Amino acid sequence: MRPKISPFIVLKVTHFRSYLFGAFISEIGNQMQTVAVAWQVYELTRNPASLGLIGLANFLPIIAFSLVGGLVADKVDRKKLLIFAQAAQLILAIILFAMTVFHLINPLMIYGILVLVATSQSFSIPARQSVLPHLVPKQYFMNAVSLNVLQFQGATMIGPAVAGFLIGGVGISAVYFLNALSFLFFIGTLFTLNVSLQKHDAGEVEFSLASIMEGIKFVVKTPILYNTMILDFSATFFGTATILMPVFAQDVLHVGPKGLGLLYSAPAIGGVLAGLLVSALHHKIKHQGKVIIGALTVYGLATIGFGLSKIFPLSILFLIMLGFGDMVSTIIRNTIRQMITPDHLRGRMASVMRIFFQGGPQLGDMEAGFLAKVIGGPASVVVGGIGVLAVLSVLTFKGKALREYHGKDLAV
Repeated sequence: MRPKISPFIVLKVTHFRSYLFGAFISEIGNQMQTVAVAWQVYELTRNPASLGLIGLANFLPIIAFSLVGGLVADKVDRKKLLIFAQAAQLILAIILFAMTVFHLINPLMIYGILVLVATSQSFSIPARQSVLPHLVPKQYFMNAVSLNVLQFQGATMIGPAVAGFLIGGVGISAVYFLNALSFLFFIGTLFTLNVSLQKHDAGEVEFSLASIMEGIKFVVKTPILYNTMILDFSATFFGTATILMPVFAQDVLHVGPKGLGLLYSAPAIGGVLAGLLVSALHHKIKHQGKVIIGALTVYGLATIGFGLSKIFPLSILFLIMLGFGDMVSTIIRNTIRQMITPDHLRGRMASVMRIFFQGGPQLGDMEAGFLAKVIGGPASVVVGGIGVLAVLSVLTFKGKALREYHGKDLAV
């Protein structure tokens, strides 16, 4: 009889535990700032299209710098790169705080700062995606990915709720200040890591277009990678409803800033449940391709349900279901990618992934904002959910690599 495996067994690894906690605190601050920025822009403009420009400000650096950022993550010391990138975002959070306190803030300034934040993330995210395999034994890797997603979803659940109450009770500037402190905490955690985050010979990686193309070619020649990345992009492009939360909070559900925080947090509740479930069952999960398809079906249907709902508790329920489906799929997709990618290509693979995984929602935010201006927020979200199911149907029937994938090396 196989012995029972704890869903938290990987927390026995000291380096991973420290990194996870630091990332958790930092992500709480980041999620708080996301809510504050959207609320502040909508307060200043009262225009859904202005929320769409937030997506554009986040998207442009992804296109401009992600591939370069992935190459840098494969070339330089990933720990130093992470520290530098977090320090840059700390400074930008302080600028938002100061400009808000002194009433100098305006939408154009916010968009400019978001461009700089997204530029910094173009270098930090490939590095962060590449460090996990160096912090845990291979047999615990899916468990580590599950808990890493769990901390992200926990932060996404806590951060927006806290931000909503802070905005309603103290003011937006408090959110920016606490975000700056969260970056400072994560930087301190990174300094305590004395494990190598780069086992390959970085000297073999050249700063060149050929090196960037090497990462792109690896993704293109690996069907399960490009299939899951297309799913990333389509699901997040069509299904994203996040940027319209201020519209739903104020104009559809009439719940104000505190309700806004709960709307932002609800998908993360589902994400936490997904993280706990996959963490507990990571050694039993087979037929990962079919699991991804089923999870994204739940995601698409829940998106449609949220768009149609006019009742706050029901909207929360649909968002929880949306988050659950999304995160089950995300955990498995990320595990597949990390396990089949050689270490010297992980940064570049992660940068290509970011174009799909984060480029999708940022473009989706822009599309949702402008579409909401024309047909309204609820209809925009319903159209997006239908789009998710349509793309998923096509890839399910045409994507044999996805449909039949069952990587045995992903389970303990």
